[in-house]
Amino acid sequence: MSTPEKAPVTAASTPSGESCQPAPVNFIRARVAEDIASGKNAGRVMTRFPPEPNGYLHIGHAKSICLNFGLAKEFGGVTNLRFDDTNPAKEEVEYVESIMRDVKWLGFDWENRLYYASDYFQQLYDFAETLIKQGKAYVDDQTAEDIRANRGTLKEPGKNSPWRDRSVEENLDLFRRMRAGEFPDGARVLRAKIDMASPNVVMRDPALYRIKHVHHHRTGDAWCIYPMYDFAHCLSDSIEGITHSICTLEFENNRPLYDWTLDQLGVFHPQQIEFARLNLTYTVLSKRKLIQLVREGITTGWDDPRMPTLSGIRRRGYTPEALRDFCERIGVARCDNMVEFALLEHCLREDLNARAPRAMGVLRPLKVVIENYPEDQVDEFDFPWHPEADMGTRKVPFSKVLYIEQDDFREEPPKGYHRLYPGNEVRLRYAYYITCVGVVKDDAGNVTEVRCTYDPESKGGGTPDGRKVKGTLHWVSAAHALDAEVRLYDLLFTKPNPGAEDDFTSCINPASLEVVQGKLEPALADATPGWHCQFERLGYFCADEKDCKPGAPVFNRTAALRDTWGKIEKKQGGGK
Repeated sequence: MSTPEKAPVTAASTPSGESCQPAPVNFIRARVAEDIASGKNAGRVMTRFPPEPNGYLHIGHAKSICLNFGLAKEFGGVTNLRFDDTNPAKEEVEYVESIMRDVKWLGFDWENRLYYASDYFQQLYDFAETLIKQGKAYVDDQTAEDIRANRGTLKEPGKNSPWRDRSVEENLDLFRRMRAGEFPDGARVLRAKIDMASPNVVMRDPALYRIKHVHHHRTGDAWCIYPMYDFAHCLSDSIEGITHSICTLEFENNRPLYDWTLDQLGVFHPQQIEFARLNLTYTVLSKRKLIQLVREGITTGWDDPRMPTLSGIRRRGYTPEALRDFCERIGVARCDNMVEFALLEHCLREDLNARAPRAMGVLRPLKVVIENYPEDQVDEFDFPWHPEADMGTRKVPFSKVLYIEQDDFREEPPKGYHRLYPGNEVRLRYAYYITCVGVVKDDAGNVTEVRCTYDPESKGGGTPDGRKVKGTLHWVSAAHALDAEVRLYDLLFTKPNPGAEDDFTSCINPASLEVVQGKLEPALADATPGWHCQFERLGYFCADEKDCKPGAPVFNRTAALRDTWGKIEKKQGGGK
């Protein structure tokens, strides 16, 4: 029996990334619209997504990806994917491949516009020589510690380097010898000659090139000096003809250097625009902290479903449609803010509720024996894969011995409990009414088996006399049950802002992962890695993309059914 595909996307966004809803106005969109109206860049729009290939992308990068690709698409432009590979000591081909995979998974395509900063190493070197010839750059022999000590503070100006007034000829000679590999790492740097008294510390003769005798994953050993990010980034933008260089707020103080470099060289000048980065509750997005989680074994790797990396949330079962919807809803702000994790889950539930097939699984099995059901009888019921979308049906077997959830039975029920207890009648979803007539216990007094009778006239979930019951339970036939490992994921942190703690690992959630051995209906034996479904009454689950095998499924809980954000939206009269 085959599991169905998810229904087509019907809400939030299309697979191409185009929003189905009118996009809300944000200041960057307004700025781009103004530039087009004024004829700037001949009405052309070109953006770029420029990741460093030194780690895996996380959900914060998703916001930048959606913004850059989304803006270009909206205004008839294009977006480049450019790797800022200027620090080979920390870069790996593995990261390059993962980044390309993540961008495509989100639904975006750079087509034939894949670039690397290393494509421009010779041009960047030539630009550096031009600055030296203009008297705008010099080779400094100070150590990194001395440069740092002489930079000054926010209240005190920096001190000029003793090598600042070298002649153009000497600087050219030294820079070329740096290029030739004559000096060891850290012996010299090329610095811009701007203003050591500038109130903006970034402008106090920033470094443009440093010596690194490191093998590069693309250029090999052709270079032993590498440009600094600020130098390479603005010039790469210029070379490619980027019109709007969109980046996060931490680069706001670097914008004057971006502008200074382009103006001194007299090259095409893109416009840098900053926006607030994504901050998400119960999450850390600092690359340093994410590396620590992996290295200390707190998570099982970059693709651990508890990680906020795109590979992690994809493995957990988040969909690109939900992520794009989330990025559109949070919008673009000028000031840092904290976004509720509940909103991200709400976007996911909205997407999966509309198109994820339904199935039955029991995560903490309790045996139920139906005493008056024939020993060798097996009924088969046609269950719909979805209550609203047309996904067809599947056969679900019913037999004398079943499994229900342990929480669905109480020997001594609390007030308001409408599930199974001695003497109470409940409905088994789509099947029969059953009544508890007894229990079997072990030596410790724990209930190990519930004895019931069923009403044969209630087949399909109703009775001739029309009597009603308050409780409906999901179930699985014991003789046909599929054994499966089910991983119940929860928030990785117990505090809303773990990054603000002195030790962010002190608020790791000890219950962020629980592994149970569940019993699933047999139709799920065909579940393929990445397949989504809703286990009825339990939540949304996804077949693990690494560990799920034919006939031996492994499911990850993507999200529970309870939707706090959805309830808030409903109260406020919002929502879609």
